[in-house]
Amino acid sequence: MKHYDWILFDADDTLFHFDSKEGLKRMFRRYGVDFKEEDYRAYQAINLPLWVEYQNGAITAEALKRRRFERWSSRTSATPEELNQAFLSEMADVCGPLPGVASMLDKARRSARLGIITNGFSDLQELRLNRTGLRPLFELLIVSEEVGVAKPNPLIFEAAFEKMNRPSLDRILMVGDNLHSDILGGINSGVDTCWYNSRGESLSEGIKPTYQVR
Repeated sequence: MKHYDWILFDADDTLFHFDSKEGLKRMFRRYGVDFKEEDYRAYQAINLPLWVEYQNGAITAEALKRRRFERWSSRTSATPEELNQAFLSEMADVCGPLPGVASMLDKARRSARLGIITNGFSDLQELRLNRTGLRPLFELLIVSEEVGVAKPNPLIFEAAFEKMNRPSLDRILMVGDNLHSDILGGINSGVDTCWYNSRGESLSEGIKPTYQVR
């Protein structure tokens, strides 16, 4: 592997464990709701298509946050916006670093500058990074909610490159677990990519990362 001046990471399922089911159970417990498996399936039936719409630029981050909790508002005393904020707060505690991440980042920052490009929400990213003590390791944090577009849209990478003072693209590596957002986004933006393929999935046609690790 060649030397890179910058290494950019995805957040969820690349650096951090992402357990939305546990976060939802904890959040609904605040409102006296026993959140069961069938409730989680019903939530995901709404949430997952909304994320696809969001990544395709069809809806805003605010619309996603509101619409995924609209049907639950009637079962609680809270608005969809309040439920979403409570959920993000719980997720900041639930979603700790994956095993080995802290030591990997400590080694990586000795030879490169580190950043994060995530399709998540600003409140969760800042809370989680601060609570885990990892925030000082990253010089750059780019969140789709703030930029207005999500990976794989090259504009979110352009926002990162601008804040990085436009380093040479061949000195940047993008690392992520999602072929269709992290890796395709990096390829379309002209940087090398490393696919964190922890589940041993097959490559998709037309998407070829520079590196692949388990």
